[in-house]
Amino acid sequence: MRGKKLLAVLAVSAVMFAGCGLKSHEAIIKVNDKAITQAQFDKMMDKQAGSGMLAAMGVDVKKDKNSFIYLLLKDRIVNELIVKTLLDEEIAKRGIKVTNDDVEEAVKTVIDKVGSKDQLDALLKQNGISNSQFKDDLKEEVKMKKLAKELGSSSVSDAETKKFYDENIDKFTYPDKVRASHILVSVNPKEITEIIKSDANNKNLDDAAIKAKVDEEIKAREAKINKLLAEVKKDPTQFAKLAKENSDDTTTAVKGGDLGFFAAKEMVPEFSKAAFSMKPNTVSDKPVRTQYGYHIIMVTDRAAAGKTPYEKVKNDIKGYLENQKQLELLDNLTESLKKSAKIEYVNPEYDPAQVKKQVQDSIKNSEETAKKAKEESEAEK
Repeated sequence: MRGKKLLAVLAVSAVMFAGCGLKSHEAIIKVNDKAITQAQFDKMMDKQAGSGMLAAMGVDVKKDKNSFIYLLLKDRIVNELIVKTLLDEEIAKRGIKVTNDDVEEAVKTVIDKVGSKDQLDALLKQNGISNSQFKDDLKEEVKMKKLAKELGSSSVSDAETKKFYDENIDKFTYPDKVRASHILVSVNPKEITEIIKSDANNKNLDDAAIKAKVDEEIKAREAKINKLLAEVKKDPTQFAKLAKENSDDTTTAVKGGDLGFFAAKEMVPEFSKAAFSMKPNTVSDKPVRTQYGYHIIMVTDRAAAGKTPYEKVKNDIKGYLENQKQLELLDNLTESLKKSAKIEYVNPEYDPAQVKKQVQDSIKNSEETAKKAKEESEAEK
């Protein structure tokens, strides 16, 4: 329903580099004689291309290595690999170490923020992150925090915190909100079609037969949501149990379907319209259909528009401002290290100057293609 950010990372995310074959171990860039390999670039490209909005939409960024999006991502990854190499070198010089206890303490902090270990596990699963990768990323974050601590003070005074609150009061005001729980039975015709087509038993079916099976599956899911709604109406106290056992929204299922408080614009229109029309401690009369599927909604509370008190957000603001100061310290160090570093682009294909030229060429080609298409369209008219 809503995208959730797991944690704020101070610098470049941790990447465990691995490769196979001779080519993957070839150096593409050298930073102070330390090699950045093809395998390292490929690993980070796979990670970043496989996440984010484009990946969620099914866009294969790597399909066309001359595309504008791929080239922009390539340029960013090259810079991140260089920065990571420089910072790792600095960390080694300073003898900064991260222990298992440091990592476990960081994990505990994240668990406290998201609510429970079950909720953390659900968030990791939803975002396709393994526990080992999560701990690797946290280890890198802790390392960067330790480095930032050595670079200078990042402490924030109460006066700075209050000043930020007063100057950004719009960030702490909120509209009318509803607290609700839901049970989701997902219905995505495209996804259902792909599942049916992938079944070897259906390989000889024509489009009409496939469509019939898709319609049948959708009806089965409609029957499921209606059965669940009947159970909820029979005994509303069982809502949380039914959500845990049946909801396809795995992130909220572990919390009994609880979505917390939300404003109307935070949810898709159909969901908001239904939730905001209901009174506390009531269940939707019928399943609510959205782009995600069918929902049974239970409104548990409402809150009028208002302003979050300073004392309630004081610690969050202080943490945010401390992170900003740490980032600034790391950015300043990075710029300094870059100026004195010896950077050699062993493979010219990864030279930012060449990548920039490719980006400009890609933009030019796109403009020419669009212009040609427009001319052809006008000629047809």
